[in-house]
Amino acid sequence: MGTVKAYSTKTEGRMYEVWYTKPDGTRGHDRGFKLKRDAEAHLATVEVAKLRGSYVDPADAKIRISELGPAWLERHRTKVTASTHHSVESTWRVHVLPQWGRHSVGAITRRDLGAWLTTLGEGRSHTTVARARDILADVFDDAIEDGRIVKNPARGIAIKRKPLPEETYLTHRQVEEVARNSRYPTLVRFLAYTGLRWGEATALRVRNIDTVKRRLVIREAVAEVNGRHILGSVKNHERRIVAYPSFLDAEVAGACLAKGGDDRLWSASDGTFLRAGNSRDGWFQAAVKRSMAADPDMTRITPHDLRHTAASLAISAGANVKVVQRMLGHKSAKVTLDTYAALFPDDLDNVADALARQRADVLG
Repeated sequence: MGTVKAYSTKTEGRMYEVWYTKPDGTRGHDRGFKLKRDAEAHLATVEVAKLRGSYVDPADAKIRISELGPAWLERHRTKVTASTHHSVESTWRVHVLPQWGRHSVGAITRRDLGAWLTTLGEGRSHTTVARARDILADVFDDAIEDGRIVKNPARGIAIKRKPLPEETYLTHRQVEEVARNSRYPTLVRFLAYTGLRWGEATALRVRNIDTVKRRLVIREAVAEVNGRHILGSVKNHERRIVAYPSFLDAEVAGACLAKGGDDRLWSASDGTFLRAGNSRDGWFQAAVKRSMAADPDMTRITPHDLRHTAASLAISAGANVKVVQRMLGHKSAKVTLDTYAALFPDDLDNVADALARQRADVLG
């Protein structure tokens, strides 16, 4: 058991301090209590924490967020794509570090974090706010694992819900219109009917294609970070197999013609990774503008909208949520449903009709 002792200071007069034995056998010493009962209450708290295995040395809790963050960032780099890590590192450097870097990990409260995230959300996107919260939550998890704190003040803090984007889906005819107006018509059709991300399609090698079974093995993707292409693993780090329709046979074969297994299907004229161009005058937007001039129902799209189009066309053709999930490489079917729930057929009437038929069969 610990002890409570009195001591005197010139400015405060009589004060109390607490002495106790830490779990590692060393002596703990906390002082600055004006009342004896406050010192005794603190000692009781320490003894209970020791019994429960939740004791935290005050000295360990004084480490700053700025000291914990870099180690977490370095581990995070190995778990995500280059573009994702770039975004996370930027959020840490621009938002988290200036606000919380000088704070001790044990001195930050849930209320403080909630107020800051609310303020941050007034001028920043939902994605930035969620990313800042998750960075801090992961750093606090490290601190818990190291025995520096007991609870994670950032876990589960609610933030404003992300607004649902207005997804753009092209029809078969509109896809063909964009393809015909494009410098790379095969690539446009390929994206619209496979659902590959831009970085996955432009990183695709000849050896990743089985033209007999019409299968694509998606192993790697390229990301553009600060104007520089970085080749790495696919999102979620999971290899997947995607099928392509038979009407692309000739075009896929043409894209592979006279190329070695390590050659890419699509490359820029100088042999580097192909870019879609900027949002105003790149080759893709030029094709979109020409298509919009010919079709009044056509809206401005980006290459990523071809991925949404692939999902829409697959669902309209009868694909279920698990097939679409595998096709797009989503981490879970929940992500697929959250994004495309409105596109799946409404089965409520089917269930109601089936119940009516079953009841009639049973009751005559």
